[in-house]
Formats: sequence, structure tokens, C-alpha cells
Amino acid sequence: MNLFLTLAFLFFIGSTFGWVLELFYRRFISSSNPERRWINPGFCTGPYLPIYGNGLCALYLLASLEGLLPWMNKFVMFALMAVAMTAIEYVAGLCCLKIAKVRLWDYRDQWGNIQGIICPLFSLFWAVGGALYYFLIHPHILDALDWLSRNLAFSFFIGMFFGVFLIDFAHSAQLVTKLKAFADENDVVVRYEAVKLQIRQAQDKAKAKYHFFRP
Repeated sequence: MNLFLTLAFLFFIGSTFGWVLELFYRRFISSSNPERRWINPGFCTGPYLPIYGNGLCALYLLASLEGLLPWMNKFVMFALMAVAMTAIEYVAGLCCLKIAKVRLWDYRDQWGNIQGIICPLFSLFWAVGGALYYFLIHPHILDALDWLSRNLAFSFFIGMFFGVFLIDFAHSAQLVTKLKAFADENDVVVRYEAVKLQIRQAQDKAKAKYHFFRP
């Protein structure tokens, strides 16, 4: 099975499962949601987060290097995983912040943060997450890839996913363009999750129907 199909499959898995993870994090843990409401996380409308899709691809590639590089032990691997995930997080957050003037997440209250996009605490979490991935998830990923290699017809659904994802991405980009116009006019940076929460509160107050995927 070629590398392109492998990474496309991993992007599909990582994006969808990452969305579920963030959904529960924002509902039960995040301090930005004190009322503990269900809020659709991320940039897109649908149930997927591209940053986690890219992250899973990076973790898979780094885990696959074990045994090929003699100097790579597990501690080095986990450190590289933390660096890779932090770099993905920084690039994605910086692009949204500088280009669209939208802050998708905010670490400014964390020690040692850089522009509120990354911080040492979450880099440590990524290192722990890399270890958990290697020991608990990577074997199942290998099994899933083996299953895909024997059921290539499933690649049709992967293609459907990317078709829906690209349409959703273009639609969400139009919404962010409107937010950017507001940010430029008022010389502010829009906190995306705060906007979603305020919309939810306003609709609840007006007793209007809240559309989880179209807030």
C-alpha cells in the first residue's frame, strides 16, 4: 500500500477521533467553558480537526523510524514526537492568528507560553501523548493499516471524507473571513471558541434552537 493512501487514512482517523477528544475536553475540563456546555470544537463545521490528522501522521512516521535509526531510543522518539506536535500546533495557530486574526486556542495564562499558541506544559502533554500513542495506539494503527491493505474498497470512503472535508474547509474559511473583517475593523483578535460560546449563550437566552454543527 502506497504512502499517500496510508497518510490519507491516518489523517481521516486522527481528524475524527481528535474531534471527539476535544469535544469532551471542552465539555468537562476546559476553563474557557465554565458553564460546561457542548461546543463544537475547532475551525471546521463537521466532526473533524485537521491538526489531529496531521499529528497522527507525524506520530506514525516517527514511530515507524524505530529500528531504522540506531541512535533513536524511546526517550528520543517521545521527545521528537513532542517537538513535532508542538511545531504543528504552533504553525497552525500562528497562521490563524497572523493571517485570519483568529485565535483558535489560548495558552496565554500558561507559564512560558509563546504568543499564547504553545507552552511547555502542553509540550509535556504531547510527549506523554506520544508515549501513550506508541504503547497503546500504534499497534492498533498497524492492524488498521493491514486491514485497509486487504480491503482497498474502503479507500472510496476516504475519498468521500476528503471531498466533504474540502467543501467544509472552504465554507469555514468564508466564515473566518467575515470574522477577520470584524477584527480588522475593531483592531482585535477574535477568540473563536469564545465566539461560539457567546452564540450558544445568546441563543439559549432567546430560547432559540441551537445548531451544534451550524452555530
